[in-house]
Amino acid sequence: MTEQEIQKLCREELISMLLSQAGLIASLQKEVEALKMKLAKLQKPPTNSQNSSQPPSRDQKSGKMVNRPKRKHGPAEGHEKHEREFVANPDHVVDLRAKCCSACEADLSEQTARLVDVNQISELPPAKAEVIEVRQYAVNCQQCGHEEIMAAPEGLEMDRTFGERLEATVTYYRQEQHMSYERTKTSMLALHGLKISEGGIDQIMKRSGKEAVKEAETIKNTIRQSKVVNSDETGSRVDGQKFWEWVFCTSEAVLHVIRPSRGTNVIQEVMGTHTVEVWGSDCLPSQLKAPAKLFQICLAHQVRNLQAVVELYFGAFWARAMRALFRYATHLGNQRDKMTLNQYQTEILRIEWLCDRLLARSLIQPEARRLQRRYLKHRDHLFVFLYRDDVSPTNNVSEQGLRPSVIHRKVSGGFRSQWGADAYAALASVIDTAALKGTNAFDAIQHLLGKPSLPLPSTP
Repeated sequence: MTEQEIQKLCREELISMLLSQAGLIASLQKEVEALKMKLAKLQKPPTNSQNSSQPPSRDQKSGKMVNRPKRKHGPAEGHEKHEREFVANPDHVVDLRAKCCSACEADLSEQTARLVDVNQISELPPAKAEVIEVRQYAVNCQQCGHEEIMAAPEGLEMDRTFGERLEATVTYYRQEQHMSYERTKTSMLALHGLKISEGGIDQIMKRSGKEAVKEAETIKNTIRQSKVVNSDETGSRVDGQKFWEWVFCTSEAVLHVIRPSRGTNVIQEVMGTHTVEVWGSDCLPSQLKAPAKLFQICLAHQVRNLQAVVELYFGAFWARAMRALFRYATHLGNQRDKMTLNQYQTEILRIEWLCDRLLARSLIQPEARRLQRRYLKHRDHLFVFLYRDDVSPTNNVSEQGLRPSVIHRKVSGGFRSQWGADAYAALASVIDTAALKGTNAFDAIQHLLGKPSLPLPSTP
């Protein structure tokens, strides 16, 4: 619109035009703000496993370098050679001794043989399931007329369909190898020659879960009596609903529970009235409300958060210094046995002094100020591990305890029922607790279920 056209407009038309222009300007300002936010996100370094909790599998893989120098194959220099050791008492021995000469066909059976080579081959026998038929008889006593029926020994009960070792195998496939009902059914037929229905597998899992739930109560009591507890949680799905799987780790036991809450009430349920000396976790508020005298926040999480700030602001001194301080503190805790007490205490004082100096600095980056406020709030929770050798600077033990559950969730998609979730958590508790004592998963499951049906027990 030209200047002359504007001059011809009346007062009401000018007001209407100004109002419409003001509305247009306001909408354009909103669009500009949205574009600025999008641009800021595009300029922000992408998250990866080094600056966040994202798993390494989701990292962007770099392309293959052109004319990349060829890497030297084979072990590194100084690497100790390892070979498979010979078994002292092999199950079978095969002697390869010639009986006649291949050149002149002379008889060599009476000649002295000289051993020239020995080799051992490991092989699996056919893993075919064996069927045990138990026949129970009744005998009438001729003296008193009492009918005597012999009780079945352990493992051969009359109401039993599958032996404990077979049930342990099914449970192992489902629990540790994350196999579906259908794949478990197929594997039992292909590997063991056993036809079993999905309903039969379900009954086995229910029995295993029932026994594991009983054992989990004992594990819970062990957790309650511990001085140091590490805990973490991850998402889970139960009957299509959002649940959370919690893990509680000590040096003697590991407990898994699956609950619909991520709040402190789960910790209160597990710990009861017991108060631990140190609670190790991330900075989740519900974890920091646990019944504990002291807390140790995971420094590995903090190093990743600081790494994100370093990548966002190139040359950010404070974030680099705090990251180096946390790394050095972790290294010092691992080297305490190689230092004198005086040297170790001097280094602790130095770390504490440097931390206070860094937390007192004035910062301008919003992300750095957010971390600074966090560390000021949890100042007493940063270096507890330096004063106690039974406390870890990280919460890796809990994250490693949850890793199989994350795989199970991704493979299976979740649990269809509450009893399935409870059975899985209880079995995971039994298996992880047994691992601390050097027992593998299969042996832990079999011990839970009882004595195997084979070899057959001796009968009087």
